Amino acid sequence: MKGIPFFACLSGDEIEDLRHVLVEKHFSRNKIIFVEDDTQNYMYVILSGKVKVVYLGADGKEHILAVHKTGDFFGEMALLDGKTAPATVIAMEDTDILIMSRKDFEESLLKNNKVLKEIISILCTRLRDAWMMNKVLGLPRAEERVRMLLKLMGIHYGIKDKRGTVITLRLTHQDIADYSSLSRETVTRLLNRLVRDGEIEVLDDRNILLKPSF
Repeated sequence: MKGIPFFACLSGDEIEDLRHVLVEKHFSRNKIIFVEDDTQNYMYVILSGKVKVVYLGADGKEHILAVHKTGDFFGEMALLDGKTAPATVIAMEDTDILIMSRKDFEESLLKNNKVLKEIISILCTRLRDAWMMNKVLGLPRAEERVRMLLKLMGIHYGIKDKRGTVITLRLTHQDIADYSSLSRETVTRLLNRLVRDGEIEVLDDRNILLKPSF
């Protein structure tokens, strides 16, 4: 737990106290963690794996709002303001999660100023990310959306090496389509073009390499 950024500000004794109120649960790939309007009772911290936050449009199409990875948390907004979130959270891969009830959240975390500062910092980051995604969706051309999305993924989930920037978040063509409100066929066509032009490379582990020319 000490390796999770959200808990890094806590002392060893504070972490030990939290162990008694946290419940660990495993979610298999594509398993729904919670659905829309069912978010008022718990906070979730990812021990391992990745999840996506989605909503279904009027046309029934899935739109990705955010992706959370190991060390991230979610569900805290509903505990802070008592309102539900209009989104569904789904495991993108086998995922282990720590769950904390509203009662324990209020008694163990809200009284800790260090934790409050961490929550505020992360909420500010998420707000900026939401603004950037609005800019992506506002781009008129499909290629511009895909390029900007890959750039953002490189910033948030990228590791730089001599080849360029490796996006460590494994995104399928459908995931990118759901993120950018495009069809999977359009995304596949654009990614194939970027590969042919030598701007990106899909590695053996399915991670995407953004080359310097990108």
